[in-house]
This record gives sequence, C-alpha cells and structure tokens, in this order.
Amino acid sequence: MPRHVAVIMDGNGRWATDRGLPRPEGHRAGAKALIDVVHGALEIGLSHLTVYAFSTENWKRPADELHALMHEIPVTLRQLYEGDRPLDVRVRWAGLPNGLPADVIETLIEAERATCDRSALTLMACVNYGGRAEITAAASKLAQAAAAGSINPGDLSEHAFSRYLHVPELPDVDLLVRTGGDLRTSNFLPWQAVYAELMVIDTRWPDIDRRDLWDAVERYASRTRRYGSIPHLPGPRPAASPSTSLIGPPPCTERSPTPEGS
Repeated sequence: MPRHVAVIMDGNGRWATDRGLPRPEGHRAGAKALIDVVHGALEIGLSHLTVYAFSTENWKRPADELHALMHEIPVTLRQLYEGDRPLDVRVRWAGLPNGLPADVIETLIEAERATCDRSALTLMACVNYGGRAEITAAASKLAQAAAAGSINPGDLSEHAFSRYLHVPELPDVDLLVRTGGDLRTSNFLPWQAVYAELMVIDTRWPDIDRRDLWDAVERYASRTRRYGSIPHLPGPRPAASPSTSLIGPPPCTERSPTPEGS
C-alpha cells in the first residue's frame, strides 16, 4: 500500500473537445471525477493524495478556461469540508498566491483551517504550483535564514532544506500517476517524487473514477522498489518495540495570503 499517491489530472480539455464541448466543460467534469477519487482514497485507507489542480504554466490558457478553473477549484474544495456530511479529509495547499483571485486564496486558506483536525486522508491541492518555483522559494527562505544567523550553511542537509518547502511534513511520493497518456511529469513535485513509481493511464481525467485509483494501487503493489540498491530476500519481521510511538500530524497553523518574499 503506498503512503502517498500524486496525480497529474490531465486530459480535461481534450475530453471536452472530443465531445464537441467547450474546454471549460472538461474541467467541470474533472471536478466530479476528483470527488469520486477522494472517496475511493478514503475507502482504501490511503493517507496522502496530492493532485495537480493548476500549474504556474497554466496561466497561458485562454481566458474562458482560466475563469472556469478559478470557479471550479473553490467550489470543489467546499464540497469536501462543507455540507451535512463533510469528509474526514484534511486539505493542504501547495503553491504561490501571486496572481490568484482573492476568493480562491481565501477558500484555500479556509479549507486548510476548517479541516486541520481531520485525519483520515490528507489531500494536497497544488494550485498555482510549479516544482521549480517551490524549490526556488525554499532556497530564498533558506538564504534569508542563513543571513539572519538562524542556520549554519555548513550544516545544510536535505532534511533541513525540505523544512522550507510549501508543505514540509509531506511524505515523499510513492506513486505518481498521470492520466491522459502524455509521458512527462510537467514540473510536478520534483523534490518529493524523486523515487516515485511512475504510472501513465491513457484515460482522460474526467473518465477516471475510484476504480482507476484502486487499480493503480494494486499495480503499484506488484512492483519492487530498490532505491538504487538490489532486492533483498524477505526475512522475519522484528517484534515491535513497546516504546515505539507514531508521530501525529503537525498542529494547525494559519497561512498568510501574502506573496512569497513580501
């Protein structure tokens, strides 16, 4: 069972074009697919699901498509934490506020605040996200900390650097799935997905449902992850130590809507 599945939800526009519909209709259908996949993640006990909702490169899209996306993102998030039967899903946001409409930023922050005590599934929404932008922002924060004397550059490590990423407690990606058939990672989680198993599904995102997630997880389970080493023969599991404890989720924190570096 993977701990963290990340998904590039690709193919919305092409799905609509194939049906003679405006491209924004593909994003509306894709939002419904996401809700079903979230339900499927809860049903199998997945702990972390990250979805690529809007990249820093997506600003190049036509105006009507951008308008549809900026409408669907907050509407979809509210379905997760509002209503009579809200889901046990904690929402996190990875991305930059620069350029996003105020209501989208407010909804992202509110979703984080309203769900911070939920624990069955952590859903990270990558909105206005770019992997290089995340690493660059982290490097800028780290340089400021070094200049202020709060960190010794000589003590820098991967672990220390990761504390400056958008969501520092996010575990590494185990399985990265891309729908729509294209064979690229599109600037998505380059730091967290360095050892992710890759899986490309030809089906376009609006036609995806929870069964596709389950199938991807089942296929993942048949793979051998070596991390640069060689497979080892399985041995007996050591007995669990009575003193072993699990580290719970970090406490809720308020997120500032101000742009990075301001």
